[in-house]
Amino acid sequence: MAISAKDVMALRNRTGLPMMACKKALTEAEGDAEKAEEILRKSLKGKMETKTDRAAGEGRIGIAVTGDGSTATIVELKAETDFTAKNDKFIDATTKLADLALRADGAGEISPTGEMEAIIDDLRITTGENISLGRAHKVEGEAGKSAFGSYVHHDGKTGVLLHAEGSISDETMRQVCMHITAAFPRPMGVTADDIPNEVVEKERAFRLSQAEESGKPREIAEKMVEGGMRKFYSELALLEQPFVMDTAKSVKDVVGKDATVVGFYRWEVGEQA
Repeated sequence: MAISAKDVMALRNRTGLPMMACKKALTEAEGDAEKAEEILRKSLKGKMETKTDRAAGEGRIGIAVTGDGSTATIVELKAETDFTAKNDKFIDATTKLADLALRADGAGEISPTGEMEAIIDDLRITTGENISLGRAHKVEGEAGKSAFGSYVHHDGKTGVLLHAEGSISDETMRQVCMHITAAFPRPMGVTADDIPNEVVEKERAFRLSQAEESGKPREIAEKMVEGGMRKFYSELALLEQPFVMDTAKSVKDVVGKDATVVGFYRWEVGEQA
């Protein structure tokens, strides 16, 4: 049957694929556009699977929160090039994946569902790149008690999801998320107790060896180390850090006495999880 140029162009606009590939698929599908799109998906997915060993060092972070504020997700969608990561379709897909992750059962790490995989496959087909879901995490709170704040940097490569409880405004949570994005050193826990033990012990051992090398007796060296560790905790514990927008205040001052920070996730595209 004859395939019109208009139909070919319509399929081209829907898929982003070359005109000849679209015409061939339409011919095989006897003019059925949906069937033709499925033919393209099946044929090109197989070809794309051979490219999944290519490095996907670019991408975008997406965050979604339920209407009642009780649940939130953060996802990382990876691509090979910055050009693709900045494409509107890629940005929309990142948002959709974060929304779909909200429907996943249970909290914690989320594996991609069939619907999520279809979105990723479509991007692989239209971009010709190795697109993959780097990470996806779901956080569950309690309706009426929990609150979530979020911030995705303008380049899309860094995102922060903040989980809080109590009385705290959306604007305050957003500002704290922006602090977490920009703060140096990067916060590693809400309080000193939340800083990973291996990080603490490594720092303590380093400080002790430095003190002993200076000739201090072991007992005095240990006291010096504990004094130094208090400064170390204040640098890495979120609530103790000077607030980047007003260094005269700590993050704890900004959060206020009526709210509690439960936890936070700060993700950068391409970092080791």
